[in-house]
Amino acid sequence: MNSESTSTTQPVFFVPHGAGPCFFMDWQPADTWEKMAEFLQSISSRLPQQPKAILIISAHWQTPVFSITAAKQPELIYDYSGFPKHTYELTYPALGAPVLAEQISELLTNAGLDNEQDAIRGFDHGVFIPLKVLFPNADIPVVQLSLRRDLDPKTHLMAGKTLASLREEGVLIIGSGMSFHNMRGYGDANFTAPSKKFDEWLTKTINADPEERLAALTDWSQAPHASDAHPLGAEEHLLPLMVAVGAAGNDQGKRVYSQQVLKTQLSAFQFG
Repeated sequence: MNSESTSTTQPVFFVPHGAGPCFFMDWQPADTWEKMAEFLQSISSRLPQQPKAILIISAHWQTPVFSITAAKQPELIYDYSGFPKHTYELTYPALGAPVLAEQISELLTNAGLDNEQDAIRGFDHGVFIPLKVLFPNADIPVVQLSLRRDLDPKTHLMAGKTLASLREEGVLIIGSGMSFHNMRGYGDANFTAPSKKFDEWLTKTINADPEERLAALTDWSQAPHASDAHPLGAEEHLLPLMVAVGAAGNDQGKRVYSQQVLKTQLSAFQFG
């Protein structure tokens, strides 16, 4: 942890979670996901102290209204297919945080955002795969927030803003998705330039003043090569960024990782 920081307010991150269980299996080339894993491992050194809890928003849970995991000991959901047998035996025994789930529900309700708590839902791979790299000891309680199925950017920005106060209580908020997510584009050199153009726009937007940032992300579909980076109607891997940006408030944003993976540009962002 960063011993020089005097603030206990946690920053906010939007991180790529890779492809399925990519960090825990052989891949060709062997170093495909190495730098991404190294970035994820570095996040703990960017924090003022160990988080009291983690609130993570994954691209892989979409519900009619915002939903919150409320189980005391959530199970894992191996929601990927075609990977080696051992990747379905991975463990991440982090505890849930029902009290925090209730607090999140109250904050959303007070902001007029319908929501429900789910005492059965476990953690999907957009949660346990990156967290297994970030915090391998699984010693920090975790709550997952779903995306709302309509994928409305303004609503997700509002949800993040509603939850921003949790940062001052030691809660680390993480959006887990991908800055580029078009299954047709991965491995296709025709998508390299479009992915870079979208990434340039996204980075400039994240660096902008908060009001400009919010306005641009609300209309993200007008960005250069937006539909190449995130096919419209299937932009769920970008929406966790909206929650992260909402939670960032007036904090400056910056790109803290960027790399070409599978011939597409992928980035991560930090606020605060």
